[in-house]
Amino acid sequence: MANEIWVIVEQSKLKIRKVSLELLGQGRILADRTGARLAAVIPGKGVEGLAAQAGFCGADKVILLDDERLADYTTGAYTSALAKLIRRERPQAVLIGNTAIGKDLAPRLAQRIGVGMASDCTGVEAGEDEVWSFRRPVYGKAFAEVTPNAGPALATIRPNTFPAPPPDAVRTAEVVHAAAEIDVADLRAVVREIVVAASARPELTEADIIISGGRGMKGPENYRILEECADVVGAAVGASRAAVDAGWIEQKFQVGQTGKTVSPTLYIACGISGAVQHLAGMGSSKVIVAVNKDPEANIFTLADYGIVGDLFEIVPLLTEEFRKLLSP
Repeated sequence: MANEIWVIVEQSKLKIRKVSLELLGQGRILADRTGARLAAVIPGKGVEGLAAQAGFCGADKVILLDDERLADYTTGAYTSALAKLIRRERPQAVLIGNTAIGKDLAPRLAQRIGVGMASDCTGVEAGEDEVWSFRRPVYGKAFAEVTPNAGPALATIRPNTFPAPPPDAVRTAEVVHAAAEIDVADLRAVVREIVVAASARPELTEADIIISGGRGMKGPENYRILEECADVVGAAVGASRAAVDAGWIEQKFQVGQTGKTVSPTLYIACGISGAVQHLAGMGSSKVIVAVNKDPEANIFTLADYGIVGDLFEIVPLLTEEFRKLLSP
């Protein structure tokens, strides 16, 4: 087994996604602690230009899987190429962002390689003799410690769990061009077009600030007050399952066990009662602020700060205060 820690780098339009930069930063810490080398594995087409940035952010080695068949993410092609590479090189651990792609890719890699995996982790430890331990939240602020019994250790890591490292332009990384070995049988899907909705707000799973609304919003027309506040502070807008089930907002905005799992620096919950499945999706947020007129709402048991009152009065006041604080 190679004395290496791998980060599978996710990129979009030849730009490394924030969660992959966060993993490179944490991977660097783990590599220094264990004496391992940190390798960034970058699949895609025309990705050679990303090697320098991966090196600046901590990688000792960059493995480029540059192939036309990997230009756009497809489950079969990425699983085939990465599984063969991992089986051949046998790194200590493989870290992947817990994104839509990561959640699709990681379990398939685990099955191909024949190992277990830890999902949606918020803590990573590497001990002696290559023993790895992963910490993952279960139901709000309860945590489980997971230790793989076979290597390589494979895990998806929740975005915003670790800080992205400041680039060090002095660092350089060894660049290795690896052939993408893809079985023809795995090329069952072809991407014809990728349509991305235009939005000035950050993507929900990578946002530093999220403002979410629940049943207390009373209707779809009232989300505009959250959107106005979000635009002032550069936040993403989220929602509870109750609001989505009511048809007030699209499912892509749902935060929770059956929606998206988030870990922002600041999470503002407006009119959300605090069902267990919602807490499971946002419980690892650094700071949680709850606005609810019911002082007995379950969300207050998890919140760092609570405001008991009518969100239709409080949110506009918060928006004005944020605007004053952030005005030049």
